[in-house]
Amino acid sequence: MSRPDRIARIDRKTPRLSVRHQCALLGLARSGVYRRPRAPDPDDLAMMRRIDALYLELPFYGSRRMTWTLKAEGHVVNRKRVQRLMRLMGLEAMVPRPGTSRPAPGHKVYPYLLRRLAITRPNQVWAADITYIPMARGFLYLVAIMDWASRAVLAWRLSNTLDSAFCLEALGEALSRYGRPEIFNTDQGAQFTAAAFTGRLEEAGIAISMDGRGRWLDNVFIERLWRSLKYEEVHLKVYADGRARPC
Repeated sequence: MSRPDRIARIDRKTPRLSVRHQCALLGLARSGVYRRPRAPDPDDLAMMRRIDALYLELPFYGSRRMTWTLKAEGHVVNRKRVQRLMRLMGLEAMVPRPGTSRPAPGHKVYPYLLRRLAITRPNQVWAADITYIPMARGFLYLVAIMDWASRAVLAWRLSNTLDSAFCLEALGEALSRYGRPEIFNTDQGAQFTAAAFTGRLEEAGIAISMDGRGRWLDNVFIERLWRSLKYEEVHLKVYADGRARPC
């Protein structure tokens, strides 16, 4: 169930359950329920679209070099704004950095299991990743689950937030349709290190593998999928929203 669908299920008038209790049951923060969504700033959306295009070509660029490049193109922008937008997009420079292997509080990080592993058959290794998708009047996040041997996309979901619910939905669909893999590989994003996600994998008896943070080559096939998707579809067309055809 997507976040908007879960918010829609909140009943503010029922005397039986408080809004706080309903939010806890649905895995929602109360601040997100009470706060009205703000319309995206058109200038930010245009800048994010350009950052996304540059990042496809230069995934090793952090906010400092991204800011220099944008300024060289004539954009009026400072590093603080670029940092904010890259954080909103879920982007970081694809280079190893000291101390990045530490897990987030309460989140366990698992070792990378694919080094020198011969991947020769379907359901041996699955991988998942999230990318930013620009829309005509906003943006969404896309998660995809891929079989490494066949390069087939097994399941995908769109979301307007970076919570873990849409990742769990995609995982549930892939498992129900294709069985289970021996190994499931992801990056160290909070959505994949969350107990709900890793717990679902462990319950199914699946070995968990995680990239070294900032090492896009550890999940190279799904990174190639994003490049193809954006070069051949997303950046050539303008989608109004996650349900519409291109404008």
